[in-house]
Amino acid sequence: MKTIIFISIAIATAFSSCKKNDVTKQNSDITTKINAYPKEPLSAAEILSLKWMREEEKLAHDVYITLFNKWGVNIFTNIASSEQTHTNAVLTLLNKYELTDPVGTNTVGVFNDTTLQNLYTQLVAQGSTSLLDAYKVGATIEDLDIFDLNNWITKVDNQDIKFVYQNLTKGSRNHMRSFYGQIISSGGTYSAQFISQAELDSIINSPKETGSWE
Repeated sequence: MKTIIFISIAIATAFSSCKKNDVTKQNSDITTKINAYPKEPLSAAEILSLKWMREEEKLAHDVYITLFNKWGVNIFTNIASSEQTHTNAVLTLLNKYELTDPVGTNTVGVFNDTTLQNLYTQLVAQGSTSLLDAYKVGATIEDLDIFDLNNWITKVDNQDIKFVYQNLTKGSRNHMRSFYGQIISSGGTYSAQFISQAELDSIINSPKETGSWE
């Protein structure tokens, strides 16, 4: 029995190490791609968008980590990992343009922007009511993310920022598909709150997108 337990622990440790290495490599590859684009002058809208999206992606990560701790369902920790990659990508842009990071050393659930701080508190409360409500909170976050990214993309022209925002939007569409599927499987419904219902229908009725960060 001790041998079996030891082998199981060794396999789990090896898997965790491989997964961590994969994430580290992905983040490194993304940073390389971002920095390969020219460093262009920033507009006021681009600066504002970078600071906002840095914290909004952290919001998604923090809510999902908190809901995973509440419900223990892997969809939250899996998507939180993706959101960490997203917020890291925005941080790369902030560093590239020598802008102050609004996140700094803030821990999970702590935000510089008061609107996002209040939204975090509200979403965690909603998602703690039931697992179905937690899935709906996930869909709400991705709904807002897509809406904001769609808006920012029309206001930025730097190639590296567009590259990041387009990939963040693609990731959010895939996350929406995942959460929406869980909502339906749990007997619930979800209607668009920020993007149009037509855009939501288009997302959920199309297959998962591949080839991110290209």
